[in-house]
Amino acid sequence: MAFPEAFLEELVEKNPIDEVVGQYVHLTRKGNRHWGLCPFHNEKTASFSVVPDLGLYYCFGCHKGGGVINFVMEIEGLEYPDAVRNLAKRAGMQLPEEDQRQASTLRRKERLWELCRDAARYYHRMLKIPEGQPGLKYLLGRGLTQKTITSFGLGFAPDGWDNLKKAMLTKGYTVEELQDAGLVRTRKRQKQNPDGSLREEVSTYDWFRNRVMFPIIDVRGNVIGFGGRVMDGSEPKYLNSPESLIFNKRKNLFALDKAKKTKMGMLVLTEGYMDTISMHQYGFDCAVASLGTALTSEQAGILAKYTRQMVLCYDGDQAGQNAAKRAIGVLEPTGISVRVLRMEGAKDPDEFLKKFGPERFQQLLGASEDQAIYQLETIRRKHDLTVDDEKVAFLKEAAEFISTMSNQVEREVYCGRAAEIAGVKRDTLMVLVEQNRKAKVRTAKKKEERKILRPADQVQPADSSIKYENVRSAMAEEGIISQLLLEPGLLTQTEGLKEEDFSSPLLGRVYGWIRNRWQQGLSTGVSAMAGDFQPRELSHITRISQKYETVVNEKALGDYITVVRKEASKRGNKDLMAALERNLGKKGYGG
Repeated sequence: MAFPEAFLEELVEKNPIDEVVGQYVHLTRKGNRHWGLCPFHNEKTASFSVVPDLGLYYCFGCHKGGGVINFVMEIEGLEYPDAVRNLAKRAGMQLPEEDQRQASTLRRKERLWELCRDAARYYHRMLKIPEGQPGLKYLLGRGLTQKTITSFGLGFAPDGWDNLKKAMLTKGYTVEELQDAGLVRTRKRQKQNPDGSLREEVSTYDWFRNRVMFPIIDVRGNVIGFGGRVMDGSEPKYLNSPESLIFNKRKNLFALDKAKKTKMGMLVLTEGYMDTISMHQYGFDCAVASLGTALTSEQAGILAKYTRQMVLCYDGDQAGQNAAKRAIGVLEPTGISVRVLRMEGAKDPDEFLKKFGPERFQQLLGASEDQAIYQLETIRRKHDLTVDDEKVAFLKEAAEFISTMSNQVEREVYCGRAAEIAGVKRDTLMVLVEQNRKAKVRTAKKKEERKILRPADQVQPADSSIKYENVRSAMAEEGIISQLLLEPGLLTQTEGLKEEDFSSPLLGRVYGWIRNRWQQGLSTGVSAMAGDFQPRELSHITRISQKYETVVNEKALGDYITVVRKEASKRGNKDLMAALERNLGKKGYGG
């Protein structure tokens, strides 16, 4: 929907971009910019910038950018109207003449959050009645206290096909909402009519039945889904809510809503719900768990917002070791320092804490290995170092691993450790490491050289869907746009320049948009573009605003206009000649 211009200007003014972005990204001020790690891609060095004076954000790494409305659209996955509503709510502003019955993504999300919260309360209440005693007995049998059960909102889904559905329908929710939240499933069956014909019968039933329930809560405290552990030994043992408008298991972690408040200076990643809950009960309030899947890059990016140190606490079996190795690779690009905890005498943290107590676990945390030592030790365990061939294989694999380290000091330190393990001189292994390193550098250099030999590629937009057909004209068009973003009053010098003169359809649209807005006396900044341009387009426009002159340059503007007009004239002549040739061909001339 379209919002009044005065309302949007007030909205942007009352939602300073550095404050809004600062809710998601730790920002450090340097000059007139704020810098932080980009929330849209994994990085070790801050390349994400916010310019409060211009109301813009831009990442020099992944090239995403725009204004405050666009940022909320990107970070929260909202459509334009819902991002506006989100910011209005934040600023305590009343939406102008809005039809409250109009459906919106944000309203649907809020309704599903309410539904999941009521479902969690229902499951928790079940523990207090006879039908829920199997669930309570299981939880108490796992050593959980009543306080922990209440703190995590644990519950029980009784056996039966529609217990939850009936309870939620009574509270005013619809079957469609239950389906959208992933709380019921649809079943289609063929039924026979009295006359022998068949009809399709559609019914719905509870997704979770006869399971202990673990509410999944996002960092803002919204119940977004559930995990359920079966009670009768059937498969699957654990079942999560299906993907929905509010639940994406790749972008959430269990118990992060609690662990983000820890004072322990680290987060501990476990494999399951019970491990995490047990750690919290024993005083380790820094534990989180991925949701029944291998750690994802999205989850790693979220963790990087809350900690600079991560301890992996996976099961000690081969599957756990493989999962730890994968997690290291996912976490490293975020800049998080990764350590790995090795457990002896117990298969997982829950069992270890019950068997040895919190003091021993604290010692175990203190003795956790940095990820490089862990990986070297993992490589060592694959080889029998008493056999020469196996020792050589270990050294080759270790050298390959160490050669991936960008820091020379790290390479030397871990070379010494690997050489010590194998009983060889460090310098011997260092030669092998540097050979691998040089090979990697050569490969990277050749790749860069190939890229440099294609100069036209260097000026193409970062988004491949926005392609420049005429690079010379497009560069001048970018210059025009950058100048008009700085000072729209320069439009008085572009008289006669039309959108059709631009070789890039996007840049032509931007030019027309700025011109029309300026003529109406409206804001022409990037922050006002969110309702008229797609996020990828806004990112490119923001990139242009960061790429060219930071001061008004009328001479440069004149040069840009000259180039655009010349290139447009060339295109026009080519099009005219092509049309004449087609026309002559049809009439049979020139044969």
